[in-house]
Amino acid sequence: MVRSSSLGYPRIGADREWKKALEAFWAGKLEESEFELQLQEIRLNHLRKQKEKGIDLIPVNDFSYYDHILDTAAMFGIIPERFAFEGGAVPLSVYYGVARGTKNATASEMTKWFNTNYHYIVPELSGASPVITENKPLIAYREAKEKLGIEGKPVIVGPLTFLKLSKGYSASEFDTWLHTLLPLYVQILKELAEEGVQWVQIDEPILVTKLSDADVARLKTIYETFTEAVPGLNIVLQTYFESVDRYADIISLPVQAIGLDFVHGLQGNLEALKTFGFPADKVLGAGVIDGRGIWKASLREKLALLEEITALVPAERLIVQSSSSLLHVPVSTERETKLEPVLKEALAYADEKLTELVLLAKAVLSGRAEIAEELEACDRALQALQESEARSRDDIGQKVVDLRVQQPERSRPFAQRHVAQQAKWQLPLFPTTTIGSFPQSAEVRKARQLWRKGEWNNEQYAAFIRQQIDIWIKLQEEIELDVLVHGEFERTDMVEFFGEKLAGFAFTQNGWVQSYGSRCVKPPVIFGDVAFTGEMTVEETKYAQSRTSRPVKGMLTGPITIMNWSFVRDDIPREDIAYQLAYALRQEVEALESAGIGMIQVDEPAVREGLPLKEEEHAGYLAWAVKAFRIATCTVQDTTQIHTHMCYCEFHDMIDSIEAMDADVISIETSRSHGELIHSFELNTYKLGIGLGVYDIHSPRVPSVEEMTGMIERALRVLDPKLFWINPDCGLKTRGLEETVASLRNMVDATKIARDKHAALI
Repeated sequence: MVRSSSLGYPRIGADREWKKALEAFWAGKLEESEFELQLQEIRLNHLRKQKEKGIDLIPVNDFSYYDHILDTAAMFGIIPERFAFEGGAVPLSVYYGVARGTKNATASEMTKWFNTNYHYIVPELSGASPVITENKPLIAYREAKEKLGIEGKPVIVGPLTFLKLSKGYSASEFDTWLHTLLPLYVQILKELAEEGVQWVQIDEPILVTKLSDADVARLKTIYETFTEAVPGLNIVLQTYFESVDRYADIISLPVQAIGLDFVHGLQGNLEALKTFGFPADKVLGAGVIDGRGIWKASLREKLALLEEITALVPAERLIVQSSSSLLHVPVSTERETKLEPVLKEALAYADEKLTELVLLAKAVLSGRAEIAEELEACDRALQALQESEARSRDDIGQKVVDLRVQQPERSRPFAQRHVAQQAKWQLPLFPTTTIGSFPQSAEVRKARQLWRKGEWNNEQYAAFIRQQIDIWIKLQEEIELDVLVHGEFERTDMVEFFGEKLAGFAFTQNGWVQSYGSRCVKPPVIFGDVAFTGEMTVEETKYAQSRTSRPVKGMLTGPITIMNWSFVRDDIPREDIAYQLAYALRQEVEALESAGIGMIQVDEPAVREGLPLKEEEHAGYLAWAVKAFRIATCTVQDTTQIHTHMCYCEFHDMIDSIEAMDADVISIETSRSHGELIHSFELNTYKLGIGLGVYDIHSPRVPSVEEMTGMIERALRVLDPKLFWINPDCGLKTRGLEETVASLRNMVDATKIARDKHAALI
């Protein structure tokens, strides 16, 4: 029997009802009991939908109140000591405190989930004494069975992945922690088996990264322990996002099924399958439907792939499934009523992907004739998009060909530019600035809505934006920031804003996905050739500069971030898309400079998340990512200062590439992991201008002057004071007015203390 399965379903709901419930609860507008009831109904509705679609193995425990890694940590009572957790089931106040911070405790670090734009809360093991606080997978299984009659497939984050993604222990302590956690995992699995659970999905995406011999030995210990302790339970060892490392070792593990990604890991996994075969006693979970992209699958091509696979693995030992959780895609295309039909017909969100899975399973079982009509409809939809004018611009195609052979660079090296820029700007020691955005109040959002609905004309809306700029230019001057920004009040999103002004983009009504916590984003769709169509940011930036004698930065989103935070076409290489974007942004950079803007920030917070998971592919990606940034920024004058911003990354493993971007100043989001990044600079020298974020903008708490002074001093141990900037760690769009002003005032006060202390050293 061929079965269908998904690896997880989006949490947010078709109308983002999950997000709305969370934020109402946080704001004190929902009692906890009502909040729990609302989330239960959302969760059950997701399960009903999968049942109605005909999915055979429906995941449970994939739903979360914030993040599935945080859920796993909470299930084991791994709560940082600063939250004063006293044991038992983790209360929501503590759970959300770990994620968001409290008045008395900083939030745990948040970082990217592999190479996606989803963020997880990093578990902190230091000082923890793990115990099972509650068996979350069992609770989820019981709920699905009792409420809906669904025999669910509990999903659990595997121990190797959980530990590899945690912090707060030394390498020598890894095995100690593993042996501490294993009995807890065993207890969870035993209770599931006693309840009658047939299949459990244990997610080990870490297996697609480079594994050591010690890691393989650990895997063997883990899964032999599980099998011996719970012999009757069927375990799916699930991987995703790439091909597995050490395939031959992994298929020998004592599990009943192994899930492989045949989309993003197609070449490696298929080659390994052909080379090493597949065990006769195991089921293969074939991830053939893309869990991360929004394009309709070519059913004909997927069937051909499944036929290739079933030549090696009999169909009765096959599960047709998504390549990863559908967490990374929107819920349904049903309400996308404003898209061009040619584009809409080529899209597939989570619900449509469930349909694709069921169709493919049916065709594998009964033959192509069973879905002949669907095959024809799919072919027509994909062909229509491919033949559209948006994908046939010869001018853009030729420009990409030219850019591929060019080596873009500034006219003079940084050391010389720095002298010229300092002579022009006369900035003080430790210049202060912000990353770009200021709080978008309810008033700002309402004004934008009125304008989009046509109730305000362009002049009314522009006047409102100028009013907001005036307010915040004055506030920045009063706070005594050195380099100002206009605040980005006209922008809904740092990617969507630019996409709306470039050719080749489309925008959905309901294409929301979770980024972190309740933060949902609606990525643009790059469906055609990208091209510059006119100035995008000049008007607001030029106006802001006219209101102050201090420099105002022009604010742009970089080509790699726009690409990585969009749903991109899959018919040409991503490198070509990056160059199209870079060339379009170059024209905007030149327009800003011509308008008298002498500092221009081109943000690239998403460079790291686009890094391939395979080490051997890093150099190639970084080479064209750096080149794209330089294409966008290389034509400006020496005195024009190019800034960029990046979110936290393991700096040491790509510092050469970051320096090669040749930005005059880089700001880095570091506050939740400041110590780790400082250590990177102890190991590596950085010779360009840099600002390490001195406070966490993801938390509503106002950091003290002393706290920020400590961060500044730690950074100055390893960075050149003459090149050091002081700034928050990210944009302030989601923060409130009072907390933003208070935090920035403290930041400036901390800067003054640092200036007084270090003035004699310059």
